[in-house]
Amino acid sequence: MSADTLAPMFAALADETRWSILQALGEGDASASALAGRLPVSRQAIAKHLAVLQEVGLVEPVRAGRELRFRVIGAELSATAQRLDAIGRGWDRRLAAIKEIAEEL
Repeated sequence: MSADTLAPMFAALADETRWSILQALGEGDASASALAGRLPVSRQAIAKHLAVLQEVGLVEPVRAGRELRFRVIGAELSATAQRLDAIGRGWDRRLAAIKEIAEEL
């Protein structure tokens, strides 16, 4: 996962409605209509937000009979979390080294 793939993902996650959609889908697959019933957003707006989330690889459509439901792609979220964790560990190491140098002075 490169910075090129992270930037669009973070842009997608920066929207509060899309974040709410991901949280709702974390509880289980749902259609755009079902999500619109849970969130203060129209079904058309939900569909547009789902398209953005699908484009960055965070959700995928799943056909359930005549209904199109969406599910979170957990592997993508986990990979992103691992990448952020690695960045955080790198900063922790740098800060510890700076602290050590400062204490020696």
